[in-house]
Amino acid sequence: MLMRTDPFRELDRWAQQVFGQQGNHTRPVAMPMDAYRAGEQFVVQFDLPGVEPASIDLSVERNVLTVKAERHQAIEEGAESVVAERPYGVYSRQLFLGETLDTEHIEAHYDSGVLTLRIPIAAQAKPRKIEIQAGDDHRQLTS
Repeated sequence: MLMRTDPFRELDRWAQQVFGQQGNHTRPVAMPMDAYRAGEQFVVQFDLPGVEPASIDLSVERNVLTVKAERHQAIEEGAESVVAERPYGVYSRQLFLGETLDTEHIEAHYDSGVLTLRIPIAAQAKPRKIEIQAGDDHRQLTS
């Protein structure tokens, strides 16, 4: 199971709608994501347009996955900004990964501005058959 957390996301959305986007951010910019289960793994995709792969930092500590990245403003030195609507600065997102996920075998791939993580389901979380013995009869049940 996967749980997301970003208590300030809705507040940020509201502030951007009311006040407009304000240049560089003092708090991390939220990164949109999709998450779904595909067979025996969870897939999580983060939108990180314009981010250099080397600036992406991915870590897991005590089942908390943290993704950080930085996007720099691409204005030439000495140029005067007329419109600045694209977000830049530090992007950050944390996900709480359930005990049923294998955090030791996460695969990460970055392509076309999308960071894709594949998180396998832990072996102990998969259904398994247990044999029940009764006298001379043997039968299998699925737990």
